[in-house]
Amino acid sequence: MKHTHAVRTMLKALAAMAPRRLWLGGMAMACLTVLMGMALLGLSGWFIAATAMAGLVPLTALVFDVFMPSAGIRLLALGRTGSRYAERLLTHDATLAVLAALRERLFRSWAPAGSAWQLRMRPARWLQRLTSDVDALDSLYLRLLVPLAAACGAALLAAVVLAGMRWWLGLLLGLWLLLAGVGLAVWLARKARRPATRRAVALEALRAQAVDLVAGQTDLLMAGRLSAQCERMAATEQRVAQADRQLNRLEARASMGYGAAGALTLAGVLLAVAALAEQGRIGAPGAALALLVALAAMEPFAALRRGAAEAGRTLLAIKRLAPQVQSADAASSLIAQRPAAGVALSLQSATTRPYGSQRVVLGPLSLVVRQGEHVAVVGRSGAGKSTLLLLLAGELLALQGSVAAEPVTWLTQRTELFQDSLRDNLLLAQPEASDAALWQALQDAGLAADVRAMPQGLDTLLGEGGLGLSGGQARRLALARLLLHPAGCWLLDEPTEGLDAATAADVLQRLRQQMQTQAQVRTVVVATHLRREAELADRVLWLEQGRPVLDAPRGSAEFARVLAQLREDADGVAQQGMTPDF
Repeated sequence: MKHTHAVRTMLKALAAMAPRRLWLGGMAMACLTVLMGMALLGLSGWFIAATAMAGLVPLTALVFDVFMPSAGIRLLALGRTGSRYAERLLTHDATLAVLAALRERLFRSWAPAGSAWQLRMRPARWLQRLTSDVDALDSLYLRLLVPLAAACGAALLAAVVLAGMRWWLGLLLGLWLLLAGVGLAVWLARKARRPATRRAVALEALRAQAVDLVAGQTDLLMAGRLSAQCERMAATEQRVAQADRQLNRLEARASMGYGAAGALTLAGVLLAVAALAEQGRIGAPGAALALLVALAAMEPFAALRRGAAEAGRTLLAIKRLAPQVQSADAASSLIAQRPAAGVALSLQSATTRPYGSQRVVLGPLSLVVRQGEHVAVVGRSGAGKSTLLLLLAGELLALQGSVAAEPVTWLTQRTELFQDSLRDNLLLAQPEASDAALWQALQDAGLAADVRAMPQGLDTLLGEGGLGLSGGQARRLALARLLLHPAGCWLLDEPTEGLDAATAADVLQRLRQQMQTQAQVRTVVVATHLRREAELADRVLWLEQGRPVLDAPRGSAEFARVLAQLREDADGVAQQGMTPDF
């Protein structure tokens, strides 16, 4: 029952992701291709036999029409080629459109708070959802639904042809084809479900273990666990190989079954048409037509073999993806609570804790940041500065109280860049941005000259994590992405941490210029333990153990005393012993 609900949910979602004309058009073209192939074979056999029979009697040979059948054969041959081409276009277009839309919906299912933490904790699992599980769904349409439609069309055509000779013969043939063809596919799907599922699970584990081996080989070597990890991978690979062998044996048996069913079909039709020919009810050309149509009728059912063998893997993918598709619908319907007019961020007695922690590390905290206001959040390490930004960004949910925020963009401590071009890394902030806007953002971030010096400019490819850029260049690229984002509220988490003094000063100067621009009112919340970053603010909030102990505006004595206690440079770590002196 649970499987049925998951399949129904996934089929409904998949049907909505591509136009119906693509789904039905692809199935219709596949059916038409099979029918034309069978008609071509049958008509060719009838024509050859009829021509041979006509040649035995000179008078018949003179009046025999060879042009219409030969024209029909040419038409069927050309039509079969065209329908095959159209079928490939429509089915693959529908499949690729669905898979692309499904990946987008999966990304949307990771939009709610906490998803980033889950992705970080179990990256291999979620990568499997985006790759293998999504790709496994193409079997549902390409290898099950399309071949089934074509096979049913073939059974119908064969039944109609033989029913023209004797109605009961056509009925028996149609029932036999459906029973044998679909029955073998169902048998294979049931038998292959367990090994296909075991193979999928083992392959997922093998990929995760390989990633662990590559990423942690130094740690494994130091701990003396490298050989154990290799042995573990070898055992997992053996499970994959064993499942492959079981699937291959089952598929071979199914092939033998379809071969035997085809032979029985041909033998039965041969006996039937022989009896009819002996009674003079049909001639040799009609017998040839019936035999060749029966010969081709079982072949489309054999195309179900691969889809049936992968049905277990497809069902597993459906079970794992259906909840994600449903959560994507829920996530897309979520509307962030907006603050009152003139307010950018508002917290009312809010408390929260990081995912995986049982201890509340922030709150209760009440905070109001008006539009255009610049706030520095300071305090010792572990005071809750980054947790506050997570809460404001929507990556953490409030356990108590309420949070209201306008759209924000977040510059995290770690520069997140992707193995892609510079252009595409920037377009993440504003996909519709023109090249002129990209260059302006790079200019404002102080990176335009470096990018122009690169041979490919904006099309320069970066390695994993931004490999190919220095630390300062990577931070400036992240800053350019921040400037490009249309959100009017910035969350900055130690924006110059790890940069040398000259680069940090330049980055801060450019941030200050953009914060003070008249083109757009910028609201800024910066979490820091450095004086040079706190000096950007016109208000400082001091946190101790997740609670505010001071909220001082620029120009007050408390504001000056807080700045005096902060570090002046970025070397080393935050001062664990600093305490508010006020």
